[in-house]
Amino acid sequence: MRVADVAIAETRREPWTLSQMPDQAGRLAVVTGANSGLGFLTVRELARRGADVVMTARDSDRGERALTHLRAELPGAKVVLRRLDLADLANVAAFADWLAAEGRPVDLLVNNAGVMMPPRGLTRQGHETQFGVNHLAHFALTLHLLPLLSAAPGARVVTVSSELHRRGRIHFEDIKGEKTYGRLAFYAQSKLANVLFALELDRRLKAACLPLLSVLAHPGYSNTNLQTNATSGALRLFMRIGNRFLAQNAEQGVLNQLHAATAAGLRGGEFIGPDGFREMRGAPSHVHPLPAATDPALAARLWRLSEDLTGLIFPSVVEHQQ
Repeated sequence: MRVADVAIAETRREPWTLSQMPDQAGRLAVVTGANSGLGFLTVRELARRGADVVMTARDSDRGERALTHLRAELPGAKVVLRRLDLADLANVAAFADWLAAEGRPVDLLVNNAGVMMPPRGLTRQGHETQFGVNHLAHFALTLHLLPLLSAAPGARVVTVSSELHRRGRIHFEDIKGEKTYGRLAFYAQSKLANVLFALELDRRLKAACLPLLSVLAHPGYSNTNLQTNATSGALRLFMRIGNRFLAQNAEQGVLNQLHAATAAGLRGGEFIGPDGFREMRGAPSHVHPLPAATDPALAARLWRLSEDLTGLIFPSVVEHQQ
């Protein structure tokens, strides 16, 4: 076959669908923010293919309702619900301690949960809410779970970001938004932080020769309750209109993180997102982050700040595991 024919064949490759998702029997997955939206769908499809899944939710009542719904749809699903409040780093540590006490290696961590454009608020430890929940809590959870992830052959960490990371910058001089706070600006900051974190984690895992992958995904513009529940007033109305007329459905959007979580042949540092116009919708494909997000110096600076704010240091975690 000629080179030109190979290129044409590549462009005609069938899009990735759930039918291509490998069997997950015997794998243990942890999914944050799993009581609704993309997190719930991630749990459902992993469980449908045989995975044991730890389904986490901040609100226990909502989590129980989601679990009841899931079990009605999949009676044999091997899913347990645990409360996980990402706005409280002490609760993140307690959740990780529970998993460690269980003693079972973790094959997959999906850092899915997030808050989107709320009024300025603070986490239990005093961090700006979007940065604290979307980035710092997942940074801490991942580092807490590294020993369990490293013990599972072929383990993956999937960090869910957003196309809006392209509008972000890290406000090192005002990380809490005390001087100037914009809902969109600080959401974009948190999503850029997700990308910087996942790519820096990939670099550090490779340098430490740890046998797990750090990959990224984003769902494009997907119709979930994240936009409408987290906003208010005119912004909420705008989001509702956008969800109705512009967004793809959540079942399509979730394919990106499921592809990142399960598809064979992925390498550390890869980013999966929709292949359509401006990555708003479409089939899962390999996408490229904002060029600044690939800057190792910027990532290292954010990593040092994250270690300072969480009290967790990557080398000491690795040494403990080894």
